[in-house]
Amino acid sequence: MQKISIIIPAYNEEKRIGKTLEAYSNYFKSLWKRKEIDYEILVSINNTKDRTKEIVRYCIEKDKKIKYLDLVNGGKGYAIIEGFKDSLKRDNDLIGFVDADMATSPEEYYKLIKNIKNYDGVIASRYLKGSIVEPKNTLSRIMASRVYNVLIRSLFLMPYRDTQCGAKVFSQKALKRIVENVGMTKFAIDVEIIHKIRKEGFRIKESPTRWSDREYSTINFWQSGPWMALAVIRLRILSSPLKKFIRIYDKFIGFVPK
Repeated sequence: MQKISIIIPAYNEEKRIGKTLEAYSNYFKSLWKRKEIDYEILVSINNTKDRTKEIVRYCIEKDKKIKYLDLVNGGKGYAIIEGFKDSLKRDNDLIGFVDADMATSPEEYYKLIKNIKNYDGVIASRYLKGSIVEPKNTLSRIMASRVYNVLIRSLFLMPYRDTQCGAKVFSQKALKRIVENVGMTKFAIDVEIIHKIRKEGFRIKESPTRWSDREYSTINFWQSGPWMALAVIRLRILSSPLKKFIRIYDKFIGFVPK
């Protein structure tokens, strides 16, 4: 029976982490009882200032397969990478992450796990045929997302239509090869992980998903968007012969990745 480690990065998630953990715990516990898959849920708490840790501890009393890391520095990328490192210490066949907002339900996440098959990674996509987005994105948000995707595909020659959906699963062997070399870029963590796994010769595919936008979002897309683009450009420079000029780039834009 395969085992999956599901990492949930959490920053000030007191309003929703309890419901998310309850839903994922109940669903994957039922799969485990039917011997379909073993699991652990690792909440990677990063510098939270609310009751997130207290709520997670309460959930652990109900399901001992829930674990947590209490990190004091870094953003989402740092939380994900530290989660990878911790999960790799145990006997997990697959390791992935999912956002804490339940935009991806446990049922949809399990579909990713089943769909990985002979690949080393599978990423949920909101823009493939068969995907469902509820409610539908506004035209301006769709246009901004498409511009960002064109930038990524142009810089890294990636075939994927959606690198940013917060639900992904990877094989243990793929993550072992790249985890120590990921720069934990705050705004480009998804792209960096995918890019470096592909550079090692592993295969990643997209899978259509049902994605539901949730309230209480902790990310302001319009504030983060420009920094995401600058972070992707920075990652491309670091992956090119121009990497010796990265300090000049950082100084010019005032960008300090975390």
